[in-house]
Amino acid sequence: MNPQVLNNHKTKLGPRTRSGIACDGCANQNCIIKKGVSLVSDIDLINQKNDIRCKKGQQFIIEGAPVNGLFFILKGKVKVFRTGINGREQIVRFAKDGEIIGHRGFGTEEYYSIGAIALEDTVLCYFSKDVLQEKLRKNPEFTYNMMLFYANELNRSESKVKSISQMTVRERVVDTLLYINRKFGELKGFLDLSLSRKEYADYAGTTEEQVIRVFSALKKENLILARGKKIGITNIDLLKKEISEHNFYLDS
Repeated sequence: MNPQVLNNHKTKLGPRTRSGIACDGCANQNCIIKKGVSLVSDIDLINQKNDIRCKKGQQFIIEGAPVNGLFFILKGKVKVFRTGINGREQIVRFAKDGEIIGHRGFGTEEYYSIGAIALEDTVLCYFSKDVLQEKLRKNPEFTYNMMLFYANELNRSESKVKSISQMTVRERVVDTLLYINRKFGELKGFLDLSLSRKEYADYAGTTEEQVIRVFSALKKENLILARGKKIGITNIDLLKKEISEHNFYLDS
């Protein structure tokens, strides 16, 4: 999303302002900016960081828009997706505090290959592409950390593609439940991310009807419980055992 797109969405997304939270006071210990940049030598980078506030359900990256920067989640939950065959939405991943959004378009690509929507009220840190590229040229530690980040991303993506291709529909749905559990944990006995059955299907690569059938079977087997959109896992060990041969833990 370029500055023009951001400016056009000021009212929707909330104000685009210079950050009121310094990186050294940020609670996101895994943020690559916090880990890889010296605040003493790169204070100008931090000063060029912008905050963007999104309401639940608002889109902040438009698929096909020009790439002019990266988004880091300061606080919130985000759905990352791309448009597949016949315009069907395919959810690529879910993201939370400290994670990067839009990084796969940062490089030779000129346009975002994905879209991103806030699943709850979310605060984003935004760095322009030009500012980050300048720091990558000048800061070897930052560049090295980014290289490791991209290598790990590639490894996870390849492992996921291999595992998903060998899974049944039930295994893909179980894998999705375990992925959400690993990433977001539980709150009062339910997964701390409420998704529609369609969103489960769009991530698992199946249909909403198939997800409903699998959830019904899992409930009868006392492996999960459901209350509206809320899903709770009642026997995580048995679910892990179902897909253990596919290395469920690779995608987090």
